[in-house]
Amino acid sequence: EVQLVESGGGLVQAGGSLRLSCAASGFTFEDYAIGWFRQAPGKEREAVSCISGSDGSTVYEDSAKGRFTISSDNAKRTVYLQMSSLKLEDTAVYYCHYSDYTSRDYWGQGTQVTSP
Repeated sequence: EVQLVESGGGLVQAGGSLRLSCAASGFTFEDYAIGWFRQAPGKEREAVSCISGSDGSTVYEDSAKGRFTISSDNAKRTVYLQMSSLKLEDTAVYYCHYSDYTSRDYWGQGTQVTSP
């Protein structure tokens, strides 16, 4: 069974930092990319960043460039999102995502990040 479990969210003042974690299980971690998405109240879910499990290559949306860093620990099957210089507009529920070889989407339960 595929599971994605996020943790690390919380309340942090604007300008502060937070590190999110996504623990993955139930699939071959190194074969797929894992991404972070977020959804603010009243808005659609949007991509933030993703990382390849095979070569560690990364992609960042403009909102994350220069402030967020995605990384992975294959031995722990965990993907991290280090967020710094947080802004009010970063307030959202952050989700971990993976899509398998059939293009089926898997999501974690989400973790709330609030930066007032």
